[in-house]
Amino acid sequence: MGFFDWLGQNWLDFLQTAGIIGGLVFTAKTVRDDARERRITNLLFLTKNHREVWSNVLYRPDLERILDEAVDLKQRPLTTGEHLFVMLVIQHLHSAFKAMKDRLVIKPELVARDVGAFFALPIPNAVWKHVKGLQDDDFAAFVESCLESK
Repeated sequence: MGFFDWLGQNWLDFLQTAGIIGGLVFTAKTVRDDARERRITNLLFLTKNHREVWSNVLYRPDLERILDEAVDLKQRPLTTGEHLFVMLVIQHLHSAFKAMKDRLVIKPELVARDVGAFFALPIPNAVWKHVKGLQDDDFAAFVESCLESK
């Protein structure tokens, strides 16, 4: 008895099985494509929030020292506005970190270098030292590792 004889007797079972397998393959591909689309959408949303946070530096002259590498905080101490801005950046970064950790977004390349460069600046570093004990351990370890690798 050959395959075609068996198929002649079991064609309905064969078609049902092929249909189920085909449906599962199609569903798996759809789920994978949907997950990728959600990660891209989430990345675009994070990018929009990033732009909103950083637009403050463009429109508020009192925040221009934040990116200055030569700030002397003993001569001119940290302002409330600078502290609050860096806190907004930390909150945004924490959200992005959690999303990357849970694979909800596509991780941008060189993010660790960018984070390390930012927190190495005098004002962000001062704020980070002040608040890092209030952060999740895994997030604090991430920022510290970025600072060490800078």
